Amino acid sequence: MSVFIVHLYAFANAQDVTVLVNKVKAKLDKVNDYTAAGVLKTDVAFIKAPVSNVLTYFKKPDHFRLVKKSGISVLPKGGISVNMGLVLNTDNFIALDAGESIINKVKTKVVKLLPNDENDNIVLSTLYIDAATLLIMKAITTTKDNGTFEVDMFYGKYAAYALPDKVLFSFNTKNYKLPKGLTLDFDEGTNPDEINKLKNKKGKIEIDYSSYIINKGVDDAVFK
Repeated sequence: MSVFIVHLYAFANAQDVTVLVNKVKAKLDKVNDYTAAGVLKTDVAFIKAPVSNVLTYFKKPDHFRLVKKSGISVLPKGGISVNMGLVLNTDNFIALDAGESIINKVKTKVVKLLPNDENDNIVLSTLYIDAATLLIMKAITTTKDNGTFEVDMFYGKYAAYALPDKVLFSFNTKNYKLPKGLTLDFDEGTNPDEINKLKNKKGKIEIDYSSYIINKGVDDAVFK
């Protein structure tokens, strides 16, 4: 009987977190497209990049692009996980209750998402959800091809659309795939062992958004 109760409890919890994830998804789904202006700071050991003004574009179902003034994006390939709408752009997943955690002084529900599609590039996503506001405070996404990415989100005036004012994006530089137009930039005389150590450090990218234009349309040509 006790085993049955344990299984029943686990099933009930799985149902609860699935409902929670679907509520979060419904909030994200209010945004059909956006153009956002912001400032990007890069902290990657082997890339020397100044603080830059950027524009990010999103359009359903899965179009996302970040462009610097130079026209070069510094996000690693697979970095689309900075947009939570893309992490939850499918209903084909299994949600597992992983307890609770405090993120930036906010009590969150921890949910692990496993895609049902074995061909999906995402292997596992762990979401830290503020159940009261239906906002994802943190997400950790593991992919087949591009390693693991972490995203911390801070909300303000665009919270009603689940769009953050600030995003902190971190990733394993060992798996970093250079975007087109970027080259490695090490100081002269850096030995191979030191280069390997630098590559094994975690890279960080911070985006501070100043404004969003929401649901006003974005031309498909932007993403080509």
